[in-house]
Amino acid sequence: MQGTNEGLAAARARGRVGGRPSVVNDKLLRAARDMLPNPESSIETIAALLGVSVGTLYNHIPDLKELRTSRVPAQLEGCTR
Repeated sequence: MQGTNEGLAAARARGRVGGRPSVVNDKLLRAARDMLPNPESSIETIAALLGVSVGTLYNHIPDLKELRTSRVPAQLEGCTR
């Protein structure tokens, strides 16, 4: 265990970072945010189109639930009462 930690510390000192590389970038997040207001697109569909998991969207868009629930339903967009 001590040798492992020393090796990891030495790698960090050389600028190496462990873990899996992220697939999420600004372009992907922008695309997801652009699709969210559309009531016909589910979060599952958006995730599949972008090639990421639903959990990834929830992790990288903290206000995702609010964005989905605050949208105006299509039936009410043209209504004025």
